[in-house]
Amino acid sequence: MSDSTDGVPTTGSRTALDVWARDPGAYWAAIDQAVADAGLDAPVLVLDRAALEHNAADLIRRSGGVPIRLASKSVRVRSVIEDVVGRNGFHGVLAYDLAEAHWLATQSGIGEVLMGYPSVRRHALAALVTDEVATSRVSLLVDSVDQLDIIDSVVPAGARTPIRVAIDLDASYRVLGGRVHIGVRRSPVHSRRDALELARAIVARPGFDLVGVMSYEAQVAGVADAVPGKALANRAVRAMQRRSMAELRRRRGKVIAELRQMADLEFVNGGGTGSLEETARDRAVTDIAAGSGLFGGHLFDGYERFRPAPALSFGLDVVRRPAPGIVTCAGGGWIASGPPAADRLPKPVWPTGLAYIGTEAAGEVQTPLRGVAADDIAVGDRVWFRHTKSGEVCERAREVAIVDRDDAGRATVSEVVPTYRGEGKCFL
Repeated sequence: MSDSTDGVPTTGSRTALDVWARDPGAYWAAIDQAVADAGLDAPVLVLDRAALEHNAADLIRRSGGVPIRLASKSVRVRSVIEDVVGRNGFHGVLAYDLAEAHWLATQSGIGEVLMGYPSVRRHALAALVTDEVATSRVSLLVDSVDQLDIIDSVVPAGARTPIRVAIDLDASYRVLGGRVHIGVRRSPVHSRRDALELARAIVARPGFDLVGVMSYEAQVAGVADAVPGKALANRAVRAMQRRSMAELRRRRGKVIAELRQMADLEFVNGGGTGSLEETARDRAVTDIAAGSGLFGGHLFDGYERFRPAPALSFGLDVVRRPAPGIVTCAGGGWIASGPPAADRLPKPVWPTGLAYIGTEAAGEVQTPLRGVAADDIAVGDRVWFRHTKSGEVCERAREVAIVDRDDAGRATVSEVVPTYRGEGKCFL
């Protein structure tokens, strides 16, 4: 589906992005008209190809030549994953579920898939470890010998080919002797000693090949540092992130150097969309995970280093006008995961000047909005929203309409492609 060369946007892409930067209203109005012309019912999920091309090129620029491993959880549209992974600058997939990894490796022909999380799903494990194509392409993530025990209990080492495994090295920042933990709570493998102990156990154990390491610096990649109205907090976040990355580069570099003496590591994965520049500076890292930046959820509006274009959006029908200054949309409660807060809600972006009603917010079946624009909106019109994160919104829709633009910025729906849900897949 690419209209670019090696990730560089075409002229049409640049023109469309100029429209978005200069006149957001015209950008959204063109999407609204394209969907109306195509006769698509709401809720409707739209992917603007021009914005996608812009974002893919920007990810490549920010990674500084380090290959990007596409995080599938942030996309969840197989045709987009296949397209992007095949481009220069991208290599392999970071999957979020074992059945998903198996499916991508065997049905999409993606040659290299790393599990981003451990899995103990016995049926999925049994299906994968008895499939020689899948075992040659998928690497499982482990942070404990307990996970190796479960794999062996499903299919003993002597009854299967060796399983490719990678160690999940905790990338969190610990200060005050470890009493303060900054980052996510994932792997217990944090220190050099932890990593070497687990590596020795893997290398000595029949039926497993240690092929890689993954570490995710969430406190850098997933924390905004330019939130409007929070200048002091932003400075504190940036200072923490600088210190955290300096500590991680030292620790990760030492761990990887010693692990390479024990095993032939094929990859060392790190980072995320929000940390590409900093992770690329780590010489121990061979590829960087990223995916959210392709679709450009509004979570990234609070980052200083970059600002992706809003490639993915969804439109809802206005079905009521309950009072002056208020309209009600059908659906809308597509709330993102994470700590419950206002920033997890979809963001109404067009028509401009709409906001949630505090007592209802984004509803399970209906979403009332108030604002100066409401009195100019008729029943049957559409309101457009951006999702907080990226891939999660695809769990709510079976299809994505792909919108293309000409050099004048006019938009048309060029194709409609299935999401994971549209292909009958529900992984997590």
